[in-house]
Amino acid sequence: MTDTSTPRTEAPDEQADVAVTEARAEDTSDAGAEESKATSDAELFRQSEIAADYVEGLLDILDYDGDIDELVSGGRPMVEVVGDRLQPLVGQRGATVEALQELTRLAVFRQTGTPSRLLLDVGGYRANRRKELAAVARNAVEKVKEYGEDVRLEPMSAFERKCVHDVVNALAGVQSESEGVEPNRRIIVRPAG
Repeated sequence: MTDTSTPRTEAPDEQADVAVTEARAEDTSDAGAEESKATSDAELFRQSEIAADYVEGLLDILDYDGDIDELVSGGRPMVEVVGDRLQPLVGQRGATVEALQELTRLAVFRQTGTPSRLLLDVGGYRANRRKELAAVARNAVEKVKEYGEDVRLEPMSAFERKCVHDVVNALAGVQSESEGVEPNRRIIVRPAG
């Protein structure tokens, strides 16, 4: 069922109040946290269902065929679109899939009234890119360990930076941090300490 109500927008002060309320909600007891987690998982799956419906509508409008899977993984709602000839929906360096993800997040927000950390993958692009970025991160770590100097990587999207940070943080003797401003935000890998 589609919600046709007007999207709710908040003034900056209201957004700050929401953030404070959300932060307080995280300070719960273990029993409350377990109950909250179950509710949270149900809400996350609801977000992925809303997103899947939205993406399905987009595919119909664009006349693309694809199977859509909605799931929750790593505490995030996810939608995966699988099929042939989906490259135009990925775009150069994932630019189109990033834009589609933002539109889909807005559609979820419109129906739920809460921001979503939804992750959209089209044609396995994100899964493949994650593997490529793991190799880039390991290569940077090797250079840092060999030469003892910082390595600056090319500018990346937030998704790509997270993938690199995850790999670097799992290895001893190195650390990573982001610098710069979007769209030129990049990672620096350096010796730990």
